[in-house]
Amino acid sequence: MGSEGPTPPVTIHVTGFKKFHGVAENPTEYIVANLQAYIAKKGLPKGMIIGSCTILETAGHGALVSLYQTLQSSVVAGSLNNPAERTIWIHFGVNSGATRFALENRAVNEATFRCPDEMGWKPQRVPIVPADGSISRVRESSLPVEDITKSLSKMGYQVTTSDDAGRFVCNYVYYHSLRFAELNGVKSLFVHVPLFVTIDEETQMGFAAALLEVVASLS
Repeated sequence: MGSEGPTPPVTIHVTGFKKFHGVAENPTEYIVANLQAYIAKKGLPKGMIIGSCTILETAGHGALVSLYQTLQSSVVAGSLNNPAERTIWIHFGVNSGATRFALENRAVNEATFRCPDEMGWKPQRVPIVPADGSISRVRESSLPVEDITKSLSKMGYQVTTSDDAGRFVCNYVYYHSLRFAELNGVKSLFVHVPLFVTIDEETQMGFAAALLEVVASLS
C-alpha cells in the first residue's frame, strides 16, 4: 500500500465586527484584533495556520465589496502557497442578549434588519442573494457543528448549537460566506458570543483559541 502523504495544513481566517447600534464596544473586535498574539503565546497547534484576522463594518449591502475582497484573498493566497491547503472561515458576531456561546448551523437568504446598519441600510424581507431564490432558502455549514460544540462543552465552555443566526448583519455575512465557501471548496462557520459583561474577556479569548484548535482537528 502506498503512503497517502502528510495531512495538508488547515488555514483559518477570522473576522469580527466593529460597533453598531446599541453595542458601543463589540467584543468580537477585541477578540479578533488580539487573537493572533494570544494564540502565539500558547503556540499554534501543529498543522494550523492563522491566515488573517479582519474587522468588518457592521453593515450588509454597503460592506459587500470589502467582504468579498477579504474572502477572495484567502482563496488566491491558498492556491499560490499550497494547493492542497484546507481553508476555513470563522466569523465572530455578538448577541447582546446571550448568556453562552452559539455555533450557528446555518444562514437564511433573508435580510430583515431590526435597525439600520452602520451604513444606514434597513432592509425588510429582502433576499440576500436574489439569484438564490426566495427568502426561505437556507445554506448550512459543511463543518461538523454538533461535534465541535460537544468538544468545546467538554472543555468547560458554555456553548450551544443554533439553527437561527437572526436576520441582521451576522446572518447576512454568514449567508454570503456559506455561498462563497460552497463555490470555492472552502468551509465556513459563524459563532455568536455574549457581551464581556456576561462572559469576561479572558474566557472569551480562551474560547476563541480553543474553537480554532477544535475546528482544525475536526475539519
